Formats: sequence, C-alpha cells, structure tokens
Amino acid sequence: MNAPLIALRAIVLREALRFVRQRGRFIAALVRPLVWLIVFAAGFRAALGLSITPPYQTYITYEIYIVPGLCGMIILFNGMQSSLSLVYDREMGSMRLLLTSPLPRWWLLLCRLIASTSISILQVLSFLAIAALYGIRFPAMGYVAVLPALFIAGIMLGALGLALSSMIKQLENFAGVMNFVIFPMFFLSSALYPLWKMAESSEILHDICAANPFTHAVEMIRFALYLQLNLPALGWTCLSGLVLLALALWGYDPARGMLRRKN
Repeated sequence: MNAPLIALRAIVLREALRFVRQRGRFIAALVRPLVWLIVFAAGFRAALGLSITPPYQTYITYEIYIVPGLCGMIILFNGMQSSLSLVYDREMGSMRLLLTSPLPRWWLLLCRLIASTSISILQVLSFLAIAALYGIRFPAMGYVAVLPALFIAGIMLGALGLALSSMIKQLENFAGVMNFVIFPMFFLSSALYPLWKMAESSEILHDICAANPFTHAVEMIRFALYLQLNLPALGWTCLSGLVLLALALWGYDPARGMLRRKN
C-alpha cells in the first residue's frame, strides 16, 4: 500500500474511532431530523398548504418530500462539527503536525473530507432506515443510487466547513459562525418547501434559495432517491465543492493563506 492510501486509511480510521467514542454525536444527528420529521412536518404542511407534485410526476406526502432535505441537514451539521474538530486539532497542534507531512496538502485535506463524509453517510443511512420503519419508503434501488449523491454533497458541505475553519482564530468563536451559516443555508433552500412555493411569497427569497448550494445538494439527493439524475443540481454542487475546496486549500496554506497570519 502506497503512502497516500496509508494516509487515507489512517485519517478515516481516526475519524471513525473518534465518532464511535462520541455516541452522543450520533444520537443527536438522528434525533434532530427525526424531530423535524415527526413533530414539525404536520405543522409545516398545515401552515403552507402544500400539495407537492415533484418532477418525477408522482404525488407524495410532505413527510416524504422533506426526508431528502433532512438527509442534507445531517450532512450539513456533521460537516460543521467535523470542522469544529479541525479548529480543536489546530489549537492542540495535531493539525500542524499533519500538514507538515511530506504528502501533498490537498490530499491530506481531501482525506479529512472523505473521512467526515463517510461518517455522514452512515448517519444518513441510519436515518433513512428509521424513516422506513416510520412508513416513509423510497424505491429499493434508490437507497443505492443515493450513495454517490450523498458523497458529493458531503464533500461540498465538508469543504464549506473546512474553509470556515481556516478563518476561525479561536475554538469558542466557531459556534457562532456555525449558527450564522447553518440556519440560513438550511431555511433558505428547498429542504422544507419547494422553490415554487417560495416564489409565491417573494421573488428575492426565491432567487436566494436558487443560488444556495445547499438547495442543489438537496435536489440532487431527492432525485437520486427516485433513481433520477438531476444534472443541473449535480453540476452546481460539484462546482460549489471545487470552489470551496480551493478556498480551504488557500486558507490552510501557511505560505499565502490565513493560517500564516494566525500563527
């Protein structure tokens, strides 16, 4: 096994062991979307009067509609929490030790993204299993087809957290930044309601939601669960991920980026 694969294995294993030891993190990742699904779905449906006919021309209930958005919520929160651990690792010095490895910096950061995304996918699959027990099911092959979509969305949202972590000077400041990013991203998207419903309220909010990378990640997941490929959503998610990853690489470059000014 060559050095890059050894590094990937070591980083993924480290993240997996950290996740196993933090059982509360797993429970919180499941409880949050389940609360939205079970408790708030009825209220949103009644308040918004939604009758959703998605692009795949099959009538679905509001609970089924928001499940992909809640999958995106799991990935978004896990990406931010993984970035929080990056800030901690930087303060403790382990991040600096990792980045002094002879391996390329971009590969080390990508390994970290792959590790956190793998954890996110396990959490999403657990949530989908519980939703299936609740009576919310998708086509059997949809659970397989959604895996690449979850991976791409996880890399994009993880890159967002990575870019943010490169700008945070102190650990205690990260919680405020997380709230400032997570909730606008989640609510100003198609996770809870379709874009056409937002357009009925405000064209400006509709345009903001349409420009939100999280919207495209959710739509990519939503279509994949029904064995369909949403090329615009896939393209915008990949493009956003590349831009955010480039920003993160710049931020963690001590020769030019923000890390140099912090140290």
